[in-house]
Amino acid sequence: MGTAFVKPSFSDLAIRAAPLTFVFLWSTGFIGAKFGMPYAEPMTFLTLRMAFVVAILALIVAVVRPRWPVGLEAAHSAAAGLLVHGLYLGGVFVAIGQGVPAGIAALIPGLQPILTSTIASRFLGERVTPLQWFGLAMGLIGVLLVLHDLTIIGSGSILGWIASFMSLIGITLGTLYQKHFCGPIDWRSGNLIQFGACTILFGAAAWIFETGHVIWSGEFIFAMFWLVVVMSILTIALMYWLIKRIPATRVASLFYLVPATTAVLAWLLFNERLDALSISGIVLCAAAVFIVNYRKA
Repeated sequence: MGTAFVKPSFSDLAIRAAPLTFVFLWSTGFIGAKFGMPYAEPMTFLTLRMAFVVAILALIVAVVRPRWPVGLEAAHSAAAGLLVHGLYLGGVFVAIGQGVPAGIAALIPGLQPILTSTIASRFLGERVTPLQWFGLAMGLIGVLLVLHDLTIIGSGSILGWIASFMSLIGITLGTLYQKHFCGPIDWRSGNLIQFGACTILFGAAAWIFETGHVIWSGEFIFAMFWLVVVMSILTIALMYWLIKRIPATRVASLFYLVPATTAVLAWLLFNERLDALSISGIVLCAAAVFIVNYRKA
């Protein structure tokens, strides 16, 4: 007798679609930065972005009234935010502002899966199988192929290159810190603390190092709206939802798809070149993520 087919529920479909939805949305962040960066300095741009996010989250928290983090929970939320948003976003925006190619700015954080898996295996007790290590190495090769024509070191200042590697450290440690210390915290109140801490950080940096001048063009307003609502609220909430439910290595592996997806979006929107070698890298990245996330029945 055959097994009866069970139609998946809407929640099942949403859970299965969440990782790829996250990859697509996260990749649009680089596109949004490309639209908005010409109209404001990096720290000024990020200060405005964080302030708008704080205002929206404060309204949500006032209406929904989720449990508020107390004691060390609030401190852990602030620390996770300064790592994920402060170091990562600040590093990416400063790197691009200092002349580092956007592809390199995406490539260096693309090393995250290897670094995350090493730390998770060593300090968090998560077992990384030989097959997963193989998949992680394959994904790294795929990322290099996707951005092969952008991997010549010859542009950008020393500060820009330092900022690129700081973004890698920020997103890696922030993801692990969020998983280890912030699991029980409600994402709405927790994120309000995280973005509030980053608003102070970026605001201080903008006041000290920048002029604060902003050109409120249509492109800048669109980029700000997209990065505030879609990226900083919806996508970050989805990332933390994934971090709570699957191992850190599997979450990190999704970042291998970000440079590839960004390259495709840039090709569609800005007619940037996407040759056969880049396409082969995209296929390799997809295969790598499948291998890292593969589980025997």
